[in-house]
Amino acid sequence: MRQFSRPKEMSNRSVSFDKRLNSYALAASAAGVSLLALGQSSEAKIVYTRTHHVIGNGGSYKLDINHDRIADLTFQNTLVRTCTSCSSNQVLEASLARHNQVVHNYYGAVALKPGVQIGPKHDFKGGLQLMARVGVLSSGSAFGSWVNVNNRYLGVKFQIKGKTHYGWARLNVQVPGPLEITATLTGYAYETVPNKPIIAGKTKGDADDTDFSSDSANSAEFGRSDSDVGRISNALRTGLLGAFALGARGVPLWRRKEPALAGR
Repeated sequence: MRQFSRPKEMSNRSVSFDKRLNSYALAASAAGVSLLALGQSSEAKIVYTRTHHVIGNGGSYKLDINHDRIADLTFQNTLVRTCTSCSSNQVLEASLARHNQVVHNYYGAVALKPGVQIGPKHDFKGGLQLMARVGVLSSGSAFGSWVNVNNRYLGVKFQIKGKTHYGWARLNVQVPGPLEITATLTGYAYETVPNKPIIAGKTKGDADDTDFSSDSANSAEFGRSDSDVGRISNALRTGLLGAFALGARGVPLWRRKEPALAGR
């Protein structure tokens, strides 16, 4: 039997091909990481719950924003009497559970307007936060951001499995007279991605800005330009990464093309 030795030229070409194959593998790996990051962004989701719950004098309501059967905060509308000045006040407050917090200022919990971004740039505070207070002297004794407002938003920072999430609760609050407060909770929502801001009043979508499209939001979120995303898409269309997606089964597909690559 005649024995044939592999030409040296073919051996060199195989080495050259292996180098190119390794380069393609590195490129595929890098692109895969990029695509994974983009996929994570697309998972962003706002979970919105519509409701209608009236909290009158003496009432309270435990709010479970993410429906895990654990109250994240409690709205309480209580009568407070102090003997120091023998005064009485009806007080609406938000009592935060554990390390949860709300957007606050000098007046207590802030009644945010629709469209405000709720996120790490705000000042947050936990514990017991005043929303509205009214005394017996006159209507002028009313105090707090939530006195006689409609469709205002309580910005909430709360924990889910040890990670920070942002959400909001929408309320109407009326102070019709001394020692009388009526709060109506009409809806609430939260962002499923940890540390991702949410827009007050936004009930769906995956962008943290109502003016952003989902594509531009994905690019901005991970610091990539539209051209970067386009190059990844083009690479996928040309099939350069297709074989690597198949793992070991994809290697023969490249081996079949070896003669063509070596002959160029």
